[in-house]
Amino acid sequence: MNRVDDADDEFRFREEEAVEFGIPLPLQAAARASTNDAEHRRVSFIRYGDGRPVVTFLHGAALNAHTWDATAAALGTPAVALDLPGHGCSEWRDDADYRPETLAASLSSVIRGFAGPRLLVGQSLGGLTSALIAAEDPATAGLILVDITPGVSADETSPVAAFLAGPTDFARRDDVVEAARSAGIGVSRESVARGVALNTCVRDDGRVVFTHHLGNLSGMSPSLRWDPERLWRVLGDVAVPVWLVRARRGLVSDERVREFTGRLPRAHVIELDTGHNVQEDDPVALARVITDVLSSLEESSRTSELPEARA
Repeated sequence: MNRVDDADDEFRFREEEAVEFGIPLPLQAAARASTNDAEHRRVSFIRYGDGRPVVTFLHGAALNAHTWDATAAALGTPAVALDLPGHGCSEWRDDADYRPETLAASLSSVIRGFAGPRLLVGQSLGGLTSALIAAEDPATAGLILVDITPGVSADETSPVAAFLAGPTDFARRDDVVEAARSAGIGVSRESVARGVALNTCVRDDGRVVFTHHLGNLSGMSPSLRWDPERLWRVLGDVAVPVWLVRARRGLVSDERVREFTGRLPRAHVIELDTGHNVQEDDPVALARVITDVLSSLEESSRTSELPEARA
């Protein structure tokens, strides 16, 4: 089931999306590729631009790599966006284990295959996965968590969980769009319709279903929960600069921000006026944050390479 539906060009919405958000054309090239993880499961990803990817994107639960299309376009820097296992064109897991630890174990070797230092940018489930990877990957230069901290509980993700717990097959894609809009997802009907087109396919019986495993479990319960204390310890061990991009209308409450800054006093917090899917609601603002972070990391790298002054 995990496939892009029919023969349509999966990148057909990029220019339309760029125009909607005022992103200049032409856009850098985008192409899909895939490899295998350490357990020989297929991991699919999208490469943006030419040359070594400077930024690696990991999406949230029930999304896919295309959620980063507009952010990557606005950024204009070589980047790669991975489909998490069980999502997009990546292989499903028979055990439906999609906890951050399991995802990190799968993706760490794949990410190491993209040579050179990189900035990890992860949203929601992808953010927690990125934190685990950053703690172990010496090539990680920085980490941006998008609207997630280890302290966010399952109860606080209830709007997302409620949408996932809804119907799993639909008569039309328009019905999926309406369900998503009713759950408060997306900034416009057009943007949600694009996402739905790239995150669903049509079964042989004509019903529209999600391409991600979470929407095709047939009564199974996926493993998505995490141990917050363990993840806080891991995040505390991350040796590179860490940023939290908090969505004003997202999942990270004021209390969770205080917890984050208390546990990670050297981390940076940036707030954007968006919903939880920051990369879809305001990709230009998020790209601006990423650009600033890359500049900061480059400046820090130059400073650390300066010879010590002699007396």
